[in-house]
Amino acid sequence: MGYQGVTRTDAPPGLGGLDHRFAELGRATRGLQPPFAVVDLAAFDTNAAILRRNAIGKPLRLASKSLRSRALMRRALGQPGFKGVLGYTLPEALWLAGDDEDGRFGDIVVAYPTADTDALRALAGDDELARRITLMVDSVEHLDFLQRHVAPNPSRPLRLCLELDVSLELLGGRVHLGAHRSPVHTPEQAIEMAHEIDKRPGVDLVGIMGYEGQIAGIQDAFSATALRYPLVRLMQRISKAELAERRGEAVAAVRSVADLEFVNGGGTGSVISTAVDPSVTEIAAGSGLYSPALFDGYRSIRPIPAAFFALPVVRRPRPGMVTALGGGWIASGVPGPDRLPKPTFPAGMRYSKTEGAGEVQTPLRGKAADGLAIGDRVWMRHAKAGELAERVNSIHLVSGGEVVDEVPTYRGEGRAFA
Repeated sequence: MGYQGVTRTDAPPGLGGLDHRFAELGRATRGLQPPFAVVDLAAFDTNAAILRRNAIGKPLRLASKSLRSRALMRRALGQPGFKGVLGYTLPEALWLAGDDEDGRFGDIVVAYPTADTDALRALAGDDELARRITLMVDSVEHLDFLQRHVAPNPSRPLRLCLELDVSLELLGGRVHLGAHRSPVHTPEQAIEMAHEIDKRPGVDLVGIMGYEGQIAGIQDAFSATALRYPLVRLMQRISKAELAERRGEAVAAVRSVADLEFVNGGGTGSVISTAVDPSVTEIAAGSGLYSPALFDGYRSIRPIPAAFFALPVVRRPRPGMVTALGGGWIASGVPGPDRLPKPTFPAGMRYSKTEGAGEVQTPLRGKAADGLAIGDRVWMRHAKAGELAERVNSIHLVSGGEVVDEVPTYRGEGRAFA
């Protein structure tokens, strides 16, 4: 069943009819003791359809760190358009691929280089794992590290993906806009690495990846950027044009050396622009399935908020204020107000300037506070996606106005990978 909602112009995208939506969530979870997390399955599935539509036929590789729940990852991978996993650590990939009950974790690209020698030896020593998992490299130093710790085996080569730096560099590299990841920026550097991989036994170059953080990871709506809006839009327009040319040249150069299986690009915030790049064969996405609070500031995609967590009111220190238990579930990245969880319901609640979101208590101000009693709930949205799963052992799945399942997070399965 798709998401059904009514419009409300002062609410974030997809949160129209706040009273109705959270009354339904409240009824569905009335037997649960907060704090707890929920995912609205109708919104989750609708977001999968939005991502699929924006990808215009190119397969979506699911970013595991954006969900961090095997059950919800399987649900996403069971949707049309999704194929393969973009993992974030090699131990995580070994765990997923080693317990692949339905074949949905049979193709995992580890998005970040690894220095875990135990995990590397486990990968190299298992034919099936070596077939399912692809490692990320971006330097000769990475290749030397692999060679030192894993004996090359030409009959069972390790699959490698080369990360291309797709950030925007201006003024001869003095201005860097985007994530600081790979040192491989130019087509010349890419083909040099491809030749280096090609001459080494026991490894095969099978893919190229590039994460457009300056496009996918930056809010581009006027409501979020305000006075910076024209500059953000200009930067992203310049970056898209520059990247389409440079990435195309790099991919063509590497294809002259290696038989590439995939070229991965994107991120939820850039699915549309990445999809039209002819050099890209698949798109990385994941956070849009939960649609965390940061996506309220995106113009390029408008997913429906699907993941929430509830905190109990435990104090009423003064009129116009309540105190919730816990709540300091701060997101990673550059510290700032946009990294705080977003008080969502009752509407109009805001943080105390002197305490903010605290580890053990979070004071919240607003007219709605006077209508809350001890034991009532405040509904929040995490600023980012998968990091919510590091705070709870399970996620309650809501559909049709009731909790239909409770699924473990990575944490709930005793796993912590970063």
